[in-house]
Amino acid sequence: MGDVTGFMKFPREDFEKEAVDSRKKHWKEFYKEMPVDTLKTQGARCMDCGVPFCQEGCPIGNIIPDWNDLIYRDRWKEAIERLSKTNNFPEFTGRVCPAPCENSCVLAINNPAVTIKNIEVSIVEKAYQEGWLKPQVPKHRTGKKVAVIGSGPSGLACADQLNKEGHTVIVYEKNEYLGGLLTLGIPDFKMEKWVVERRLKRMEKEGIKFKTKVCVGKDILARELRDTYDAVVLCGGAEQPRDLPVEGRELDGVHFAMDFLTQQNRSSLGQKIDVAKRISAEGKNVVVLGGGDTGSDCIGTSNRQGALSVKNFELMPQPPKERAFDNPWPNWAFVERSSTSHEEGVERDYAIMTKKLTGEDGKVKKLHGIRLEFGEKDPQTGRRPMKEIAGSEFEIDADLVLLAMGFLGPVKNGMLTDFGVELDERGNVKSDENKMTSIPGVFTAGDMTRGQSLVVWAIQEGRAAAQGVGQYLISAQVDV
Repeated sequence: MGDVTGFMKFPREDFEKEAVDSRKKHWKEFYKEMPVDTLKTQGARCMDCGVPFCQEGCPIGNIIPDWNDLIYRDRWKEAIERLSKTNNFPEFTGRVCPAPCENSCVLAINNPAVTIKNIEVSIVEKAYQEGWLKPQVPKHRTGKKVAVIGSGPSGLACADQLNKEGHTVIVYEKNEYLGGLLTLGIPDFKMEKWVVERRLKRMEKEGIKFKTKVCVGKDILARELRDTYDAVVLCGGAEQPRDLPVEGRELDGVHFAMDFLTQQNRSSLGQKIDVAKRISAEGKNVVVLGGGDTGSDCIGTSNRQGALSVKNFELMPQPPKERAFDNPWPNWAFVERSSTSHEEGVERDYAIMTKKLTGEDGKVKKLHGIRLEFGEKDPQTGRRPMKEIAGSEFEIDADLVLLAMGFLGPVKNGMLTDFGVELDERGNVKSDENKMTSIPGVFTAGDMTRGQSLVVWAIQEGRAAAQGVGQYLISAQVDV
């Protein structure tokens, strides 16, 4: 702990952001680099707690106090070495993670938390600038081959760990681009795609092979993979979106959020989009249904496309501004959060249910909603019963309705049906404590088994699956 009184002397300072009017005109990241001296004082705010709850709050167990102290002492190379022990991709989490570690920071009990996320991304970018992150090819190969299905954060983390152990890893991706949601789901203004490409190039140089435009269960069957590889890891994500079963759902202009976001990302990558299939917010009254990260991304994207207006409706009641009594530190704080996309222009409303959609000439024109009220929380289920408020019906103009209401797990038809893996009660792929499915030698990780979650949880899942695969391969060799 470099400065024992740092948390008292130095206030929290976040990255400076480009002005809203300016950043809405482009698709690039808009945070400004923080001076090294400022970063060092932010590191000095860390109290090096006897029990570092930030590590407990971090799904991958980052050794946060260590690298906070190291950058305060200007020992950046040691900081990236320590960070890389637990996090395969700090350049991803440092940009898009909501920082559960900061919710668990001891300083956050009664003060603004340490800027852990900002320090993390600054360490990894410094390491790239200095040339410290060079490809590391395994010195020995085990002779074992593993197929990883899906190149999102869980698949990449799993592949990275297995490759480090000396196994030969081939990653299969159904899309034309690698990276999964990192490339096609997350907008460029949150993470530019060169960040993903930079990491993928390094992984290729380290010996990992990638195959794009290969749909497992269609282009290649489960039987072929099981016959060819010593183990298979399913990392296909939770891609089944929750639909809106109301009158008017079939109208033109009502789309799933991910169809909207992936199309924009493909366009940003230089792909030409058929005008007839283009989903555009330009000059339209946009309504985003769902108040999570996906909904936020739709808001930022709509504003950059030139929306006339953007409204965001959430089914659940408005969260409190501060922690509720039954939501104590160091748990994740269920409070109202405003993203950078919210800053850019949106009208937010809560406890709204969509009753129907109406239109003209087959195109959506109106959203008809009603307000809800919620009762006391059920002690058994933790849920609050809701009912419609009589007389609160309303209608608004809606030329584009984006459904960002979460996901119902992985797509069942195709790969999962082909492999014949067992599903759990939530419809996710069932696995044991070693991440193995009901099929011996077939493992799973990420949203496919966990359900819709964070990038940092996907990385943790991928690392855990790699460990399970490693143990399986060793045990199989011993049995032989």
